[in-house]
Amino acid sequence: MNQLMHKRPSMKVFNELESEVRSYCRSFTTVFKKAKNAKLWDTEGKEYIDFFAGAGAVNYGHNNPMLKQRLMDYLQEDGITHSLDMATEAKEGFLQRFNQLILTPRGLNYKVMFPGPTGTNSVESAMKLARKVTGRIPIICFTNAFHGMSLGSLAATGNHYKRKGAGVPLTHTTFMPYDGYFGEDVDTAAYLEKLLDDPGSGVELPAAVLLETLQGEGGLHEASSDWLRRIERICQERGILLIVDDVQMGCGRTGTFFSFEQAGIEPDVVCLSKSIGGFGLPMALTLIKPEHDIWGPGEHNGTFRGNNLAFIAASAALDFWVDGGFEPELEQKAKAIRVVLERIREEHPQYGIELRGKGMIQGMAFADKEQAARLCKAAFARGIIMETSGPYDEVAKLMPPLTIETELLEQGLTVMEEAMKELRA
Repeated sequence: MNQLMHKRPSMKVFNELESEVRSYCRSFTTVFKKAKNAKLWDTEGKEYIDFFAGAGAVNYGHNNPMLKQRLMDYLQEDGITHSLDMATEAKEGFLQRFNQLILTPRGLNYKVMFPGPTGTNSVESAMKLARKVTGRIPIICFTNAFHGMSLGSLAATGNHYKRKGAGVPLTHTTFMPYDGYFGEDVDTAAYLEKLLDDPGSGVELPAAVLLETLQGEGGLHEASSDWLRRIERICQERGILLIVDDVQMGCGRTGTFFSFEQAGIEPDVVCLSKSIGGFGLPMALTLIKPEHDIWGPGEHNGTFRGNNLAFIAASAALDFWVDGGFEPELEQKAKAIRVVLERIREEHPQYGIELRGKGMIQGMAFADKEQAARLCKAAFARGIIMETSGPYDEVAKLMPPLTIETELLEQGLTVMEEAMKELRA
């Protein structure tokens, strides 16, 4: 059957009963029923290749059989599912494996905080802790940043549309230009340093600098390693905590477990969520250098910070990082994506395409900003799930599961190339 003629399931129930706040289902207008690794199927049996990965929450694919078996075994044994922050065998196992397989091999020393189930929980806890440690209030954040939708993290988010949904003033954050914001000729690290040291700048010494090393929702802007190292130095020399939001870019998305590894920096606080839960299960971590872990008992808490199913799945997912073979595999897939994107740019010069991102999150920024949404729509009609990003939705973003089969990745990229032809029409 011609996929373009495929009848999609009705969205009637969702249109009538669900809040107008729904968003992704307005782009992906079908009712999904089943998923396996990098494929999804709707209720009519149409197959889709997933270049979205739950906005980065299913890095290890949908229904990974190894993770699923661990969860099923745990449930069959009546393992604890909910525990607040009580000690459980599942949590103990995750903490030990995370320390042994992720932190220790990278020479990192962090205390692990479970702030709640989502990325914004992690960012909120990091901001609160920085203020507690330093006794200062302001947080420096950056243009085009996205850090979450609760009021604290939203105050550090640049997107105007999302900010206006708060309904109240968003305060105690100061926005600075991200690396490359004014082009290659403007050194924004030097700009920040000058403002911090000038008593007439009006910029107060902050509690923390909060940043993404690669801005996912903000348009796939990547900070250089040099810029990140200079920001770290600026923070260290002034007693400012450096917080890296790795909620979407962590867990291998940029090619290494942490997105900041290539830069050689060691943030004071690291925020993780999305794929740290392994199976798409809600889970978040706030990693804290021990000297900054000055919380009082219960000073930051939450009912669902003890998701033991996520502990089990997260522990199992760390198997991918045991023997060092996963990163070279990601590198090869990233190269395959880049080759196709470069070919598209060369074959369609009329669109003024700029390639952005790295690793398993790459995309095309269109000079004519409406073309990114048109491409995603055409790709969806052909069975590819991909989204836009950037302040004008000008970037067509590819973010497949890290575990996508090479053949399926190539198939999806070919279909996306075909979808590009529709833009000309």
